[in-house]
Amino acid sequence: MNEATSLMITVTIMTVVVNISIAVYGVFTRPSLTKKIISLIMCTDSINIFAVIIGFRISVRYPSPPILPEPPDLDYLQVFVSRSVDPIPQALLVTAIVIGLATSVFLMGLSILYYKHFGTTDIRAFSEEDADEAPE
Repeated sequence: MNEATSLMITVTIMTVVVNISIAVYGVFTRPSLTKKIISLIMCTDSINIFAVIIGFRISVRYPSPPILPEPPDLDYLQVFVSRSVDPIPQALLVTAIVIGLATSVFLMGLSILYYKHFGTTDIRAFSEEDADEAPE
């Protein structure tokens, strides 16, 4: 692995960490449900990119997909194992993308219902209306 590849990986990992930090900040500090959902989607996408980076073979110059094109012999199998990309993070990533999409759609639906009930997506409206209905 040369110096340029090492720098590229470092910059990519730092970018993903910054994206996750910004997304977590948005989830915890923004009062709008829409902004919270966007921040949550940004966080999950950044984590998915991080999983891709983990599963990629950096030490191999031209990594190959984890698909055997022909019935292997022992020598070919050893080369294949040393050059192929790990398929487990890829499979987990597809699952994470589908679950993230379903969760995002569910949260958007809840946000629409919240807007219809309160007339705003600001979560502070819930606490204000809750305080108005509290028994004295």
